[in-house]
Amino acid sequence: MKKVVPRKASFFITVALTASLAIAEPVLPAGLGGTADKPALPAGLSSTSSSPALPAGLGADQNEGNSFANGSSRLLPDSVNGFWETRAGVRLQDDPHQKDASIGETRLQLRYDQSGDRLALKLVTDFVYDPVADDYPVNLEEGSGWLDLRQANLLFSPASFVDLKLGRQINTWGTGDQLFINDLFPKDWNSFFIGRDDEYLKAPSDALKASFFSDLANLDIVYVPRFDADRAIDGRRISYWNPGLGRMTGRDVPMVADVPDKWFEDDEWALRLFRNVGSYEMALYGYDGFWKSPGGSDPETGRAVYPRLQVLGASSRGPAAGGIFSAEIGWYRSADDISGDNPYIRNSEVRGLVGFEREIATDLTGGFQYYVEHMLDYDEYTASLPPEARAADELRQVATVRLTKLMMNQNLKLSIFLFYSPTDDDAYLRPNANYKVDDYWTVEVGGNVFLGRRDDTFFGQFEDANNIYASVRYGF
Repeated sequence: MKKVVPRKASFFITVALTASLAIAEPVLPAGLGGTADKPALPAGLSSTSSSPALPAGLGADQNEGNSFANGSSRLLPDSVNGFWETRAGVRLQDDPHQKDASIGETRLQLRYDQSGDRLALKLVTDFVYDPVADDYPVNLEEGSGWLDLRQANLLFSPASFVDLKLGRQINTWGTGDQLFINDLFPKDWNSFFIGRDDEYLKAPSDALKASFFSDLANLDIVYVPRFDADRAIDGRRISYWNPGLGRMTGRDVPMVADVPDKWFEDDEWALRLFRNVGSYEMALYGYDGFWKSPGGSDPETGRAVYPRLQVLGASSRGPAAGGIFSAEIGWYRSADDISGDNPYIRNSEVRGLVGFEREIATDLTGGFQYYVEHMLDYDEYTASLPPEARAADELRQVATVRLTKLMMNQNLKLSIFLFYSPTDDDAYLRPNANYKVDDYWTVEVGGNVFLGRRDDTFFGQFEDANNIYASVRYGF
């Protein structure tokens, strides 16, 4: 893969910058006025020109960056905000295939939001210095190098019942908390496991999103003209179990993958049809594309591959027993191995989860999830394996527990998130403490701890990636 800025990202940047010159006074685009049959506006699209400024610290989201107080003390235009952050971490075990530092980067994020009569523009760009990486060429598909373009898109409403968003964007849907069934937009698992902020788990897509609104139901359609894969674990930052070699590998043997990359041929479609039924939000989902992380290998070249994938699913979420109950299911059809007898391509699956969260005590919230993956055509799969190969389980189960405690006037947030798989006999623990010093400064410490009996289970393979990290962030 060439280490250059992709042409499609450059196109979206050019379109976005050109459109910003035509934007009129900051009022909401047509159809975004908060009618009863439409969802709330995305962050950053509401107009503030006619509203009084909030007192310092009362109107900022921590992930979006805080504003300067107001008036002459603010050095940047009102449409520009962001943060500067330094984040560092070290491994708790020796990994012969990786550096001792798990993360060590300085990051400046700049956000530009502007809205006009007919359209709205959003640009989110991160400038990164990362000495843990071996080199710094920019690759916007992988999120590597000194520039990470998070968003560059235009939002406009050609009619009162439709919104269109074109360009680099971050999409998400479904009900899972860090577990994803019908959310088949790209994820950055390296960021998640080395201790970056949770927002970096979601990777961007270069896409066209169309949202249609009606009294009967709402429909989202996302078209990606060229496949956007997960930023998967490939050995460059975290070592992993290499089944072809039968051992752990990292920087010594990084994964090489054949990623589908033909424009308008290796494309993706995702849709969500949703509406409220009483106090519950119900949704149906569809997806046509590829396995987001490598779902097989080429036995001749040894390269990882991304087979074709179609998904149909549904979800429900609403109040129950003093909290919020959620359920989600998805049927994964592995289109390149429908019969399940190709040992080099992942079988079709049925995935499901149920979850419940509620406030346990004042400023203490708890959440629980139970997740399953059921492999279809299991007998055909086991019959096709080479004699020395170890078969995967027909049923994989994962339970999660999240506890969050707010203290010190809610300026201190303590949280812990546990993944535990009784079938794989492995676990993953994410402790975190985040303290808001004032309206601008935030400090954070946390860790990623993996446990497992075997190297070939999902969490067990990352035991040598155990790490602790700390960060300092200044928001503006």
